[in-house]
Amino acid sequence: MEGPKAASRASPPPSLLSRYGGDVVLRFEIRTPEEAAALAEAVDVLFLDVWEFTTEWADIRLSKDIVPSLLGLLPPSLQGAHTPLMHHLAQAIYDSYPSLTFQDPSTQHDNDHRTFSPSLRPSTETNIFFQNYQPLSVITPWMRLLQSLFPSHVRMLNIGLSYEGRDIPALRVGVHPTNAEKPSGRRKAIIVAGGSHAREWISTSTVNYIAYSLITEYGKSKATTELLEQFDFIFIPTINPDGYTYTWESDRLWRKNRQQTSLRFCRGIDLDRTWDFEWDGQSTRSNPCSESFSGEEPFQAVESRRLATWARNETENNNITFSAFLDLHSYSQQILYPYSYTCTTTPPFLENLEECAIGLAKAIRLTKGSRYAVNSACDWRVTPGSTPSAAVSWPQLESSGGSALDWFYHELRVPYSYQIKLRDTGNYGFLLPARQIVPTGREALAAVQYLGKFLLGDKGIEHRGEGGSEGVGRDEAVGEGEAVVEDDDEERDEDEDSIQWELKRKR
Repeated sequence: MEGPKAASRASPPPSLLSRYGGDVVLRFEIRTPEEAAALAEAVDVLFLDVWEFTTEWADIRLSKDIVPSLLGLLPPSLQGAHTPLMHHLAQAIYDSYPSLTFQDPSTQHDNDHRTFSPSLRPSTETNIFFQNYQPLSVITPWMRLLQSLFPSHVRMLNIGLSYEGRDIPALRVGVHPTNAEKPSGRRKAIIVAGGSHAREWISTSTVNYIAYSLITEYGKSKATTELLEQFDFIFIPTINPDGYTYTWESDRLWRKNRQQTSLRFCRGIDLDRTWDFEWDGQSTRSNPCSESFSGEEPFQAVESRRLATWARNETENNNITFSAFLDLHSYSQQILYPYSYTCTTTPPFLENLEECAIGLAKAIRLTKGSRYAVNSACDWRVTPGSTPSAAVSWPQLESSGGSALDWFYHELRVPYSYQIKLRDTGNYGFLLPARQIVPTGREALAAVQYLGKFLLGDKGIEHRGEGGSEGVGRDEAVGEGEAVVEDDDEERDEDEDSIQWELKRKR
């Protein structure tokens, strides 16, 4: 498997070396609730950056100088149960930016004339937009261009203003009926959002990829045309425009928004921990420096409040019914369903949530893509016992209440709400190479297409071909470091049975 250093193009500039040159990312293998408790306490004491965690491991970014202090706070069983994921974090960060980002402006001449012009016939050659991650200053004009080129089914929206006064741009993609003799009922809509956490660039690029694919395939693909006639798709590339811009201009690994807190030197609120359903602010209220700081009250984060206000207005005043909510994140390759805040409360219609989630994971895998696990968003916190009362709760590595996932499902009654954690499983983490934008987008596009079919009553999974959609860049190779899956029907059935058995065991 190719590591981040192998793909590097040059040495990072001094600005990156000074900020990240002394940092590493370590993966700790966790086997018991006691180990998890010790690690959670150490993270809190040392103000460490938890990148990702599952029931089996946790990835933590920290300075090399802090490693001895961290190990000194951990039990002996954990002191030797860690491996480095990234020895050269500054290099991996440098490699995640487009090649011209750190180039002297006086030398930028060969590629300045290149523009991002959507084509009526998608191909790998015309879609240079997806060959690199793009800053907000490029994404927003690109969205306006899509609206101007495809006015029949694309409209640009502004969800609201961010803390720093930036628009939260979105695209509404759908074809409304024009039969005046037949009264139209409530319009069904699906939200596909990304970028709640600023450093998760692949989520923003994936939202753009799905939007572009559906927009350009309307009228060519029967399946896509039907979806856009039946649903409005709301694509929000980044809910967090301030944080996303900050990752391009100052700190690639910034997570929160850029809102001022009670501590002048600790900015930012976690946009996925500030929603007012089961807000868990007590756990982080005293620590604005925490990466998962949820504010001093529910909806203190401006951007989350703007999205909630917009969504409620759509349902109450604009005759919209949201059928599904997909919140794209990275990383770990999981499809998570409610609830996030607890495992002791069973969400209504749990079997429907699980059935659809299994279908999403299977649709992803049938693109010859990655394997995505299906779990409850709270599952990392509980070790199943022989009976529900015997289950053992694990300590939290970060707060889990106040999530967008739970709010849309419980408060807005969106029946199919999911958080999808995209590629990869830790080799690159938040610094997924740009060459994996298209393969990741193709996987997510397949999931969205399956979701649409599921909502329309077609719950089967078919190989894409006649009438199906491959998406833009269909000849792109699967990203390096990812398995290419050549499944036969028997293997697919065995995998689906395995997922269903595991979900039943956890219940």
